[in-house]
Amino acid sequence: MDFPVSVKYIRTLGIETVGMTGRFHTSWGDNSSYRNKAALEFECYNMLAQGAKCSIGDQLEPSGVLSVPMYKRIGEVYAEVEKKEPWCRNVTAVTDIGVFTPEEFHGADTGNLPEASEGVCRLLQESGHQFDFIDSEADFSKYRLLILPDVIPVSDAFAQRLKQYLEEGGSVIASFESGLAPDKDSFALTEWGVIFKGNAPYSPDFVVPKGEVGKGLDQAEHVMYKQGAWVEASEGGEVLVDAVTSVFNRSFEHFSSHLHSPSSGKIGYPAIVKRGRVIYFIHPVFTQYHDNAPLWVKQMVRNAIDMLLPDPLLKHDGPSTVIATVNRQEEEARQVVHLLHYIPERRSKVMDIVEDVIPLYDTAISVREDRPVKSVSLVPGNVPLAFETRQGRVEFKVPKITGHQMIELSFR
Repeated sequence: MDFPVSVKYIRTLGIETVGMTGRFHTSWGDNSSYRNKAALEFECYNMLAQGAKCSIGDQLEPSGVLSVPMYKRIGEVYAEVEKKEPWCRNVTAVTDIGVFTPEEFHGADTGNLPEASEGVCRLLQESGHQFDFIDSEADFSKYRLLILPDVIPVSDAFAQRLKQYLEEGGSVIASFESGLAPDKDSFALTEWGVIFKGNAPYSPDFVVPKGEVGKGLDQAEHVMYKQGAWVEASEGGEVLVDAVTSVFNRSFEHFSSHLHSPSSGKIGYPAIVKRGRVIYFIHPVFTQYHDNAPLWVKQMVRNAIDMLLPDPLLKHDGPSTVIATVNRQEEEARQVVHLLHYIPERRSKVMDIVEDVIPLYDTAISVREDRPVKSVSLVPGNVPLAFETRQGRVEFKVPKITGHQMIELSFR
C-alpha cells in the first residue's frame, strides 16, 4: 500500500511524479529472478492510473550483460504503456474526498506508513471512491467530504479551518482520537457532537448496526476489536449506534476462551454519533481495517460516506478487487476513467503474488459530470460505447476488463 498512499498525497503538490517497481521476484538485487508479467503490468498501469509516470528498476550484474528474457517481458509491458501514454500525460486527478494524512503529525518511513493511512486507503479504494491524501494546509474547499482517520490531532488554527469548511456546506467523518486537541483532553470542535471522557472502559466491545449506518448488515452484535474512545453525546449529537459492553475485560484474573469475553448485552456508551454533517466513530476503524479487514467495519464506514456523500464522483458494480480512478486532461477536453483488475494473493509466507489476470464482463460505470459528454470510448482502441446521461451522471457499461481498461469521456 506504500505507493497508493504516497502518490495520492504527492500528486496534490503539482510536481512531476514517477513511480518505481523492480524486475525482481522478491526484492532488489534478486539476481536471475523473473517478475511475473501480470505483476509488472499491474504496477505500471496502476502508476498511470494514479497520474504518475512508471519505471521498472534493475541492477546490472558484474558481467555487464542484461537478462534478454526479462527485458523481452519488460518490453512487452512498456509497448502497452506506450499505447496508453496519450491518455496519461499532463493529467489531474479528479476527486471528491480529502483524507488527512497521519504522516503530517506522526511521521513515517518508506514501507512503514501509519496503519491508519493504509487502512483508509485500502477501504476507500475497495469502495471505488476518488480521494486524495492532504495535510492541514490544503485547500479544503476542493473536497465535498473530509476524513480524519483515527489519529489526527486538531489545533486551534486547524479547528477554525474545519469549522469554516463545515459552515460552507462540507462534510466530515472522524474516528477515534481524530478531532482531539493536541493535549488529548477534549475535542477541539463542538461540531463533533461528543464530549470526551477518556478511553473506553471495555475492549473489545460490540456494536449492533442499525438504521442507515447499519445498512446491509445483520442487526446482531459485531465485535470491535480495538479499544475506542469513551464519549457521551453533547447537545445536537444523535447517537446512531451504541457500544455494547463485554462481560469483562480479559486478563489473568478473568479468562474467556482464546480471545475475548462475550457480550454482556448491556449498552455502555455511544459508538457512532452524528451531528449535522459530521459523523464520528469512537473506534479506530481504519487501523482496524488495516489489521484484519472486518467487512462490518468497512460497511459501516461506507454507509457513513453514503449518508454524507450520496452522489459520489464514480460508482461501479464490479467487485471490491477493482481499482478505479478518474483523471482529467484539460487540453484534450476529456476525462479518463481507469479500471484495474489484478488480484494480489498471499500465496507465500512473506509476499503477495500477482499471477493470473481474471477478466470482468459488463461492468456498469456511473460518473458524475458537470459538463456535457459528447462521446464515451474504450481507449487506446477508440471503440465507441453507448452511454446515457441522467441527472448529471454519465452511465455506460464496459464490455470487458482484462487487467486494465481506460475509458475516455470526451467533452468535444
